[in-house]
Amino acid sequence: MNSDLKNPSAKGFWWKRFFYSVTGATNDYELGPNWFASVMGTGIIANAAASLPVFSDKLHRFALIVWCLASIMLVGLFLATCAILIQRQNVWKKHFRDPMMAQFYGAPPMAMLTVAGGALLLGETLIGREAAYTITWALWFIGTITGLGSAIIIPYRLFTRFEVRQDSAFGGWLMPVVPPMVSAAIGAMLVPHTPVGVQRETMFYLCFSMFGLSLVAAMIIISMIWSRLAHHGTSGTSRVPTLWIVLGPLGQSMTAAGILGTVAKGAVPSQIAQGFELFAVLYGVPVFGFILLWTCIAALLTLRARRRQMRFALTYWAFTFPVGTCVTGIAQLAHHTGLPLFNWASILYYVGLLAAWAVAAFGTTKGMITGHLFRPPSASAPPIISSKEPDEPGAKENDT
Repeated sequence: MNSDLKNPSAKGFWWKRFFYSVTGATNDYELGPNWFASVMGTGIIANAAASLPVFSDKLHRFALIVWCLASIMLVGLFLATCAILIQRQNVWKKHFRDPMMAQFYGAPPMAMLTVAGGALLLGETLIGREAAYTITWALWFIGTITGLGSAIIIPYRLFTRFEVRQDSAFGGWLMPVVPPMVSAAIGAMLVPHTPVGVQRETMFYLCFSMFGLSLVAAMIIISMIWSRLAHHGTSGTSRVPTLWIVLGPLGQSMTAAGILGTVAKGAVPSQIAQGFELFAVLYGVPVFGFILLWTCIAALLTLRARRRQMRFALTYWAFTFPVGTCVTGIAQLAHHTGLPLFNWASILYYVGLLAAWAVAAFGTTKGMITGHLFRPPSASAPPIISSKEPDEPGAKENDT
């Protein structure tokens, strides 16, 4: 074998590093479930573009191209992950036993569900209606089953196995419990394509049940994150972008509530359907208010971390999917209320989504070229410690 190939750390051979990470030929490089967040962040651009209350028709071709890109990324990451797991099963065990990495096992189900949503919204133009529906149903079913698995297994391990500090609560804890909310939103879009009668009504209430499952768990975790910030502050490290994940269950719940309110009329009795349509507004507007609040807080904390030289990591993809769910959620409010406020708010968040994707995609590409994103964190690395700024002028800061 060529000597350069034997040294994947040689500068300029990024494609060889990727080759080694895929084939598992060296223990120095690996892919974790957190990589699937890039599929989520890319696919939501297409779904959000198709959902915008204005300009969506002008963005259709752009959205279709992005959905194709997300689909290719999903297939590529799936094959690469399978190659690694087959040749080096210890990698799977290592991730599953890691208190931080294990949380991101919610990313693969959400990646599948995001691509499924794009297939339903955009795929018909490219592959035809039947193929688009088949792909959507298949990905929704697999994503829902695996997502429910992550929502049960990862919190169970958190409660029984993982050792965590008092300041350990972070946005990544939301990742395992959010997939059922994404299933609720995508499943709601499939309700009109379910046979009329008991099957359609069952599908509708199943989606609403997953809405509640994810929402209650997310609210508990968000409260824990708020408590950690109040008591311990932030770390100033690349863990800070995960604070944006809080927007994920909020925006996705608005999306699910809005779509369920729309499709309820053909799925449940009319008097109940009216209640769901009303619920979409009564629930969505207050959550919209909290989304604005958390966007400001997360932005300030991110800017603070950037001033402290926060390094790029795959956590930067947390800027994308959660913001995208805000776009689709606010778009549902625009649909149910007809107010220009929500029209332009969804566009504003979409512009932010595009900017966030550009930052995350550039950093990921650069990290692939240099190879550091493929390198697992050192086992001897010190724990991430949160701290606050001292009140006394000139006092020494203790921030990691």
